[in-house]
Amino acid sequence: MKKVIIREYDAARYLDSEEAMSEYLAACLEDFSLDSFLLALGDVAKARGMTQLAKDTGLSRASLYKTFSPGNKPQFETIAKITSALGVPLSIKSSHIGAYL
Repeated sequence: MKKVIIREYDAARYLDSEEAMSEYLAACLEDFSLDSFLLALGDVAKARGMTQLAKDTGLSRASLYKTFSPGNKPQFETIAKITSALGVPLSIKSSHIGAYL
């Protein structure tokens, strides 16, 4: 009988384009769950390279890993710095365009 090896799922392996990364983050934001978003942000960071992200943000790798941990409540400034360095800055888009005109 042939032995089957099963690897743990790693979303970062499939985030191979800017579009995939942006869509993944946007989908996770729809859950309104900070833990879900931080996990996705960590996956994108891993796909891009944690060492380079640490250099680009001025944060240590340990600090980045802690930021992406479930249950953590990072400061908005930290999230903004990370998303900007990853090339996916946060933005706000109204779903009520024209409703207040």
